[in-house]
Amino acid sequence: MDKQDCVLVVCPAWVGDLVMAQSLFRVLKERAANTSIDTIAPPWTAPLLARMPEVRDTFVLPIGHGTFGLSTRWRMGQVLRKRHYQQAIVLPRSFKAALVPYFARATRRTGYLGELRWGLLNDTRAVSAKRTVDRFVALGLEPNETPPSPLPLPRLAEDKDNLAVVLAKLGMEHPTGPVLALCPGAEYGPAKRWPTAYFAEVASQAIAHNWQVWLFGSARDTTTTAEIQQHLRGAAIDLAGRTTLPDVVDLLALATAVVSNDSGLMHIAAALNRPLIALFGSSDPTNTPPLSPQANILRLSLPCSPCMQRTCPENHLACLQQLTPDQVLARLPLE
Repeated sequence: MDKQDCVLVVCPAWVGDLVMAQSLFRVLKERAANTSIDTIAPPWTAPLLARMPEVRDTFVLPIGHGTFGLSTRWRMGQVLRKRHYQQAIVLPRSFKAALVPYFARATRRTGYLGELRWGLLNDTRAVSAKRTVDRFVALGLEPNETPPSPLPLPRLAEDKDNLAVVLAKLGMEHPTGPVLALCPGAEYGPAKRWPTAYFAEVASQAIAHNWQVWLFGSARDTTTTAEIQQHLRGAAIDLAGRTTLPDVVDLLALATAVVSNDSGLMHIAAALNRPLIALFGSSDPTNTPPLSPQANILRLSLPCSPCMQRTCPENHLACLQQLTPDQVLARLPLE
């Protein structure tokens, strides 16, 4: 890759996948430090890219899930054409994801075979890796090039100034003791969500050992965190729906330990290298594991899992129901 290359990356829409994409950015910079990396992302994940120092500029594509938005994509392509990208890397596998690089006339347009993308891409690859992060990194290499070993892991940057602002906004003080962060949501569906009563039991034990407990999640998780609070009689700090993604980065960085479903917040905690217990039910940790040496994956490996379904097809959710709070507490340093 030429040291003056300017690369455009079309990012995935899921938070966890976006975090894993940072490994690609790091590989591109390691191969050619002067490479400029610009990104395209939806508005709900774009702010997270500001915490990835490898990224120069991010262009927000104001299109919702499932919306084609041809005219919007064409206009963005016309704007980006002036940047003369030597390469565009398209991480999503949809037809529409490849449109902006095509309209921008990026010289080389790299991506995996997907929805009838012949012509839109001129450097197509066949999927050969199981892990999502390996598939992302491979698109930044030549077809027969060996990926670096070890792979550079996602590492999000913290912002101390923003942390002070966020703590003041939330009426919180900087913790002086241990903090347990709980992430009980999962946007994908209920087959990824450990029971709220189990989260509450873990939280209760942490509180009994003089830990603070912080509940994280989006506005969609407020019902779940409210149920946990009800079990705890309001003893935790409920942050669901009250923070932006950059705020979450800075608050999670303060956690002594994190317990999370397989979710975007799990990947953020891993990218902050926090001690993490990651709970897997319907999903496959060999595909999207938390990328951190401090991550501890818990799963039961039942015959029916991983089913990769949003809801349990057997209507019992045994893969998570049988994963008990005691198994989590045994891995938490509460003493």
